[in-house]
Amino acid sequence: MDREKILKKFTSYIAYDTTSDGSSKTCPSTEKQRPLGMFLVEEMKALGMADVDIDENGYVMGTLPASEGMEKVPVLGLIAHMDTSPDAVGGPVKWRIEKAYSGGEIILNKGTSATNGKAITMSPKEFPELLDYKGQDIIVTDGTTLLGADDKAGITAIMSAVEYFKEHTEITHGKVRIAFTPDEEIGRSADLFDVKKFGADFAFTVDGGAVGGLEYECFNACNLAVRVNGRNVHTGDAKNKMINALTIASEWQLMLPQTEQPETTEGYEGFYHVHTIKGNTSEARMGVLIRDHDRDKFEKRKEYVKKITELLNFRYGEGTVEVIYKDIYYNMKEKIAPVMWIVDIAKEAMERAGITPVISPIRGGTDGARLSFMGLPCPNIFTGGMNYHGIYEYLPVPSLLKSAQTVVEIVKGVGKQRENL
Repeated sequence: MDREKILKKFTSYIAYDTTSDGSSKTCPSTEKQRPLGMFLVEEMKALGMADVDIDENGYVMGTLPASEGMEKVPVLGLIAHMDTSPDAVGGPVKWRIEKAYSGGEIILNKGTSATNGKAITMSPKEFPELLDYKGQDIIVTDGTTLLGADDKAGITAIMSAVEYFKEHTEITHGKVRIAFTPDEEIGRSADLFDVKKFGADFAFTVDGGAVGGLEYECFNACNLAVRVNGRNVHTGDAKNKMINALTIASEWQLMLPQTEQPETTEGYEGFYHVHTIKGNTSEARMGVLIRDHDRDKFEKRKEYVKKITELLNFRYGEGTVEVIYKDIYYNMKEKIAPVMWIVDIAKEAMERAGITPVISPIRGGTDGARLSFMGLPCPNIFTGGMNYHGIYEYLPVPSLLKSAQTVVEIVKGVGKQRENL
């Protein structure tokens, strides 16, 4: 596949700042996602794709029609998201290629007004995975924004594959449906995804990390909104009267198992994570995540939270601590296990591309987790990007090329699986 064409696509996509906003009630959550959607619509039309549109909520869909005689092949879906994480500044992205990475420290920024004169470096001491890419060209930023490989590398891989098949009409393939979604980074991209309109039998999200990544297991996820109601009294007259909401919030947090947090767990280990806390003596609010791959353990974690909440309410008075539970997604393995042949398609595609598949559970979720429970079995495959959601995000060029090649091989491989539907 053509390296320069693929790089041109990627850099044209990251030119759009598409940061999503979890506090917004609209879809897309930010209007600046829509221009990238419109750009992709025009690119898809220029490539001769069919049924191309962008709906009122910013979802882009289109079809790579089946080759003659391949109309009965199962319909494959390919999905990537257009937004970038609000955890870091989304643009303007100032990128460059670190040529033939030497294996040492990469200077992202020598120190400018944008960094208050502070130099920004990326070193294998903090990011040991960098050494896996020694000798390779790596796309980095100037340290003032994220790169946007999450998930514009996924968009690049999909669109590069479409272009490949348009240029190689001698290679036959089934019908492929493509979707680019808004607001994945704030957990809402599946909210308004029209599975029936999409019309695929199964799909892959192209939204993973390092080369070879293939994931069909994810966390069960519940988000908690915790509110602590205190009582503020002048400190000079506070004895036996003041109820300090901040103190109780801290107590509630410290009652969570300290060895079951993101920073102390890995693999299939679940966790509790207090990710935000704000307030004052009168009222405190916390945002909390509960995650576990095992559904029974997941439910037990929620029960544990109920117990510590009840304990604090017994101690300080009913209604002192209030918790709202919202299940966000479940482990997609439950829906993919009956159709494991779709995972085999991805494994075999990677092997044909000269890649060793690395199958591991996602310590998070993807669009595919929710879509799988909406009737669209949807594992996740790699894009090659690393260090997502921050200024140290980078993308090894060979990894991006392998992602695009893998998508091509998946499309080729689907035709061999027609007997499974």
